[in-house]
This record gives sequence, structure tokens and C-alpha cells, in this order.
Amino acid sequence: MDGRNRSDIYPGLEVDIILKKDQRSGARTRGIVKNLLTSAPYHSRGIKVRLEDGQVGRVIEIFE
Repeated sequence: MDGRNRSDIYPGLEVDIILKKDQRSGARTRGIVKNLLTSAPYHSRGIKVRLEDGQVGRVIEIFE
């Protein structure tokens, strides 16, 4: 599942994100969602989240 709908993402969920510095390379970072930073219900490039380790990026894949 991709991470473009805010309703699909919640704290405690395991996700892959792309950090701002990795947008060109496409390198993924896996982690657990701490909180959601995008307030809109949908974002074409992915909902922005903060992981439990403090990293911030846009969700590209959700693991259930």
C-alpha cells in the first residue's frame, strides 16, 4: 500500500519513507510512525511523518 492517504497511516505503523536528502537517489528508510505532519487527507507525493527515531520524510510504502 502506498502512503498518499492520511487515513491509512497512524502512529505505531511500520513504513518506508524517503528523506528529503534521499529524494534524488530514492533510498528508503524503514521505521515506525511517531506522528503525522501532513494535515491534508491526501498528498500526491506521500504523507509526511516523523518516525520514532526522529527522522522526517514522506511515506512511500506501508507494511501491515
